[in-house]
Order: sequence, then C-alpha cells, then structure tokens
Amino acid sequence: MDALKQGADALFILLGAIMVLAMHAGFAFLELGTVRQKNQVNALVKILVDFSISTVVYFLVGYAVAYGTGFFVNASVLAERNGYDLVKFFFLLTFAAAIPAIVSGGIAERARFYPQLLATAVIVGLIYPFFEGIAWNRHFGLQDSLLALTGAEFHDFAGSVVVHAVGGWIALPAVILLGARSNRYRKDGAISAHPPSSIPFLALGAWVLCVGWFGFNVMSAQTLDKLSGLVAVNSLMAMVGGTLTALWVGKNDPGFVHNGPLAGLVAVCAGSDVMHPMGALVVGAIAGALFVYMFTLTQNRWKIDDVLGVWPLHGLCGTWGGLAAGIFGQTALGGMGGVSFTAQALGTLVGVVWAVLSSVVLYGAIKQFVGLRLSQEEEFEGADLSIHKISSSPDRESSW
Repeated sequence: MDALKQGADALFILLGAIMVLAMHAGFAFLELGTVRQKNQVNALVKILVDFSISTVVYFLVGYAVAYGTGFFVNASVLAERNGYDLVKFFFLLTFAAAIPAIVSGGIAERARFYPQLLATAVIVGLIYPFFEGIAWNRHFGLQDSLLALTGAEFHDFAGSVVVHAVGGWIALPAVILLGARSNRYRKDGAISAHPPSSIPFLALGAWVLCVGWFGFNVMSAQTLDKLSGLVAVNSLMAMVGGTLTALWVGKNDPGFVHNGPLAGLVAVCAGSDVMHPMGALVVGAIAGALFVYMFTLTQNRWKIDDVLGVWPLHGLCGTWGGLAAGIFGQTALGGMGGVSFTAQALGTLVGVVWAVLSSVVLYGAIKQFVGLRLSQEEEFEGADLSIHKISSSPDRESSW
C-alpha cells in the first residue's frame, strides 16, 4: 500500500510540474504578443534560455538554499519513493523559474541578454530560495515568531507572495534602473505608443497560463491525500472575477481583458485553500481592477516603462493576495480560519522588502560593472539577444 501511495504521489506532483512547465510557454506567448514585432523571436528565446539556466542553478544551489538538502548522492538514493524527491524538485523548480520569466516581461525590448542571464542565476540560486526557505521551510524562525505573536503563521499556499510578489517587486528596480525604451516618453511630454504586436498571441499566452495555473495551485498540495477541490474552484472564481472587472475598468480593451484573469489567479494563490469561493471571486475582482488602474498609472503618469505591467500584475496583485488570505480566510467571511491578517501583513512585508533590496543590489551592480542596456542601435534593430536580429515592422494601432 505504501508503494502504491508513493507512486501516486510522485505521479500527482509530476503532473503538476508538467502543467506549470507549460505555463512558461504562456509567459513566452504573453510577452511575444505584447512586444513589438521586431522583438518577438528574442522574447521566445529569452524565456527558454532563462528556464534552462534556472534548472541548472536551482538543481545545484537554489533547492539546497531553500530546503537544506541537495542531490549529490547516489542515483539509487534519488530513486527512492519512486523518485518523489526528484519530482518535487522539478515541481518547485517551475515556481523558481517563474521569477526570471516575470522579470523578463518588465525589462523587455531594451535589456542585454547575457547580463540578464547572470541576474537569473543569482535570483534563482539565492534571492528567491532564501525567502522560499523562510516562508515554506521555517528558516530563521520567522514563522515561529509570527505564530507566537499573532496565533498564526504566514500562510501562502501556492505563492502569491513567495513567487509572484517577490518576482514583481524584483522587477520594479530592474525596470527603473534600466530606463524607458527609446523615445517612449518624448521631450515634449507626449508618450509614444508601443501597442501589442499580436493580440491573438497575447491571448494564447493568457489562456495557456490560466490552464497551467490549476496545476500551480491545486498541485501545491504536493501529495494526493491533501488534494482539495476547494483550491480548484477558488482558482476558477478568482480567474473569472479578474476577467470581468478588467473588462469593465479597462473599457473592453483586449489587452486588459486577457491580463485580468492572470491578476485574479496571482491574488488567489495564497489563500486558495482557506477561502470561500465567493471570497475568491471578490479577491480576483479586486485584483483585476488593481491591475488595470496601476498599469495605467505607472505607464502614463509615473512614466515607468514596465512593458508587460509585471509590477502591477505580479508585485501588487501578489501583495494583495498575501493580505487577502488574512481577510477572506477568516471564518467570519466564510473561510476556514487558521489565518491572521497581522501575520499575513508582516510576512508579505518581509517578502517585499527582501525582493526590493536584493534587486537594487543585484541590478545596480550589473549596471555599474557589466551594463544592463542595449545600445541605441541594437534597441532600434530589435537585437536584445545580440545573437539574432530581425527587421522591424510598423506597429499596429491598439488602444493598449
């Protein structure tokens, strides 16, 4: 019976890993559809190479930083329990690799390729697993302290904060240090439109992400006996809530409509196992509106050229998700309880501060000693890989 359970658990988490792996195709096509046509091939290559670097670094370093154990043992040991520990690594790797995929969308169209690969290695090998270990493996006593102070630990079931908020807040300093795309904000105060090159590709990326997200959330149980249909339905409700408010607040803009479900899914990750489905619907709806409003504000008023809006989508909606778990997880609002808003706020704050400070140091050092940005000629030609140049073509008109 134990062997059967071990095999079932290994298969369960393997299917989750494959679903989240497929999400990286969603990241790729979301970026592909958003950037200008001259940068489409480069966007595809970046996501694939970032994932490859992430795999090697997380296997060699990052997993050990987070969980205190590595894989430098005999293969017979790795094969124990149907290789469950290896498959768990695969699953958690797909989460870790989401961080550089998130950052890629913010710095698209003007970042140098190889310096960003260096940043990817540091993020996945140290920055992300450091906080992952604090939140999910009780490192440094933060969870014990929050339990003693508030009566509950910091709760992040599937990574609203650990993955998405950390990724989005890492991206923000990188975007600011990099600067806006050439001629994006003109000297006369006008803003040059850089509309999405392909709404169909953008929509495809959003749909792939939505489908894969059910592996991201549901399989975060990690073993079959902890599987919860509540997580699946809450993910669904948050997804549609984000879509509908993005449609309304974004005034039918297709770019906003297809990012709305992603905002809702980001926000529901943390509390998807403790909320009532109606609470998840509200959480997703607020996230959809938050994304539209903050994307517009950052682009047009603050003049922060975050190409895919990854700080509003992942950073802010992930932060909201961490807080929302402490609100809508309460029994008074139909939740399952066992959460504390204070613990959620403090845990989220730790993640955000760590992400911002580490990003400033990392990208500041790369800018100072290596260089972050393409030359004007390379940017004009769309050569952000410095290895594959494709000719530019006129931008298609769009409202987003």
